Amino acid sequence: MSIRPWRDIARRPSRQIMVGNVPVGGDAPVTVQTMTNTPTSDARATIDQIRRCEDAGVDIIRVSCPDVESTQALKQIVRAARVPIVADIHFHYKRALEAADAGAACLRINPGNIGSADRVREVVSAAKANGCAIRIGVNAGSLEKDLLEKYGEPCPEALVESALDHIRILEDHGFHDYKVAVKASDVFLAVAAYQQLASAVDCPLHLGITEAGGLIGGTVKSAIGMGSLLWAGIGDTIRVSLSAEPEEEVRVGYEILKSLGIRSRGVRVVSCPSCARQGFDVIRTVEALEQRLQHIKTPMSLSVLGCVVNGPGEARETDIGITGGGNGKHMVYLSGVTDHHVQDEGMIDHIVRLIEAKAAEIEAASTPLETLDAAE
Repeated sequence: MSIRPWRDIARRPSRQIMVGNVPVGGDAPVTVQTMTNTPTSDARATIDQIRRCEDAGVDIIRVSCPDVESTQALKQIVRAARVPIVADIHFHYKRALEAADAGAACLRINPGNIGSADRVREVVSAAKANGCAIRIGVNAGSLEKDLLEKYGEPCPEALVESALDHIRILEDHGFHDYKVAVKASDVFLAVAAYQQLASAVDCPLHLGITEAGGLIGGTVKSAIGMGSLLWAGIGDTIRVSLSAEPEEEVRVGYEILKSLGIRSRGVRVVSCPSCARQGFDVIRTVEALEQRLQHIKTPMSLSVLGCVVNGPGEARETDIGITGGGNGKHMVYLSGVTDHHVQDEGMIDHIVRLIEAKAAEIEAASTPLETLDAAE
């Protein structure tokens, strides 16, 4: 289904950098990131978690490197991963040097926080030598002391000034392959900071509402904050920060992008909240279908409506639809047209088979460019 003119989003112009083999910024797709929560020194556990995130569609994944055991394991992790790995260094410049040599595609490090100019020079040299990008990550919870004293509290101006200070250090060393985040757990603070930064720089921006919360609360906060920025054309790569498993962050990230028509991956479900008119248990049906259809990567749409009030109208706009009817007999729509009936028994299995067949049909007819989001 094509994007209507009133849904068109004018993307903020930004220069493009490469994170491994993944382009970020410019006209590249908005990428979805997450971060592992296993001890990086446990390479096997970290690789297993990366696999689950890859299955969910992650484009770039970050791992913590707080100690030498972690950077020693990083080489094995990088070799095993199918997506670029970002090494999160924080303050220890030696970990950055080790991570760059181990094959990290990007270093998450704030150059102003790692000490002397000599240390910064070493890190920049290592990044250049190894083809690493750098992500500057400003966070309202860890602003520099002088900026807190200057502004009195975390505010958009303080976050942006911190980002510009770090940018200046990298550019003074002739380094331009960087992206920047100015995160806060407060939605209004984060959005205002990103809006100001977007007007001040041309580098790619990494969006996030940090420490957003649990699966439900954090999803809502992230959707409001990042959704408003993406709707305004701001943002080149995103990470949804949830107190949930990393693969859940990836799924939520795609749902945000899908809701704005920016990227599509997998099945977009349109379903009603259910009421006394429903001809089948909509809530349980949708829960089961979302679980059973996680393996589908091909972008497509499914409507699940409990009755005929809105069902036929919604079904006309989706690839496959089902509308509840009486006596356990429900109407199935294919490409918006009524096609056949299905009984309660076996209904979920029937829909899954239809979706799988439709996905195979779409993939067979699509060009590589059209299946970008569906491809591994």
